[in-house]
Amino acid sequence: MGDKVKNRQVYSALEVARICGVVNQTSINWIKAGHLKAFKTPGGQYRVYPEDLVEFMRGRKMQIPQELLDEAAKKLQSQSKRLLIVDDDKGLNSVLAKYLEKNFEGIEIFQAFDGFEAGAICSQAKPGFIVLDLDLPGIDGFSLCERLNKDDSFGCPKILVITALQDQGLEERALALGASQLFKKPLSMENVAKAVKPWLES
Repeated sequence: MGDKVKNRQVYSALEVARICGVVNQTSINWIKAGHLKAFKTPGGQYRVYPEDLVEFMRGRKMQIPQELLDEAAKKLQSQSKRLLIVDDDKGLNSVLAKYLEKNFEGIEIFQAFDGFEAGAICSQAKPGFIVLDLDLPGIDGFSLCERLNKDDSFGCPKILVITALQDQGLEERALALGASQLFKKPLSMENVAKAVKPWLES
């Protein structure tokens, strides 16, 4: 049941319909109306992640097959090793990604270079840890931090903010919006790794 996209189990609209006991058009209507979260393949076909289907079915008090529950549980557990780096400095973003991949086995790194891209990744991948630059194009880091902290659908990630800004009260503002720590640039890779390590081991 289901197929794979980048090693992730996903379901087509037809498979969703079969699981829910409805016709194919009904599942497509759910997706188009925004009731069921989905994405489109390059060929224009809808695909649904197991955890999103479970959330949808629970909301409608449908009976959920054990196989689907097991698959969703595996995906949610794997989020504990997903880390997103959000910084429009592509050089720093890539250097930090390579450093963390080298130092932590099994970690899955995502990269975003503006606030809009970060929001999309958070919505789909639900990373458990985010390294977030505050000075971003599009949606700034403050707004994104507040949004991630207030909306449980993002999975309540741990947020470490980084910044070159020198504004007074910056750290207090970031912590009030849901960040757990703030590091100033120029960034110490070792300090970031020290912050990531207990999260991975918890």
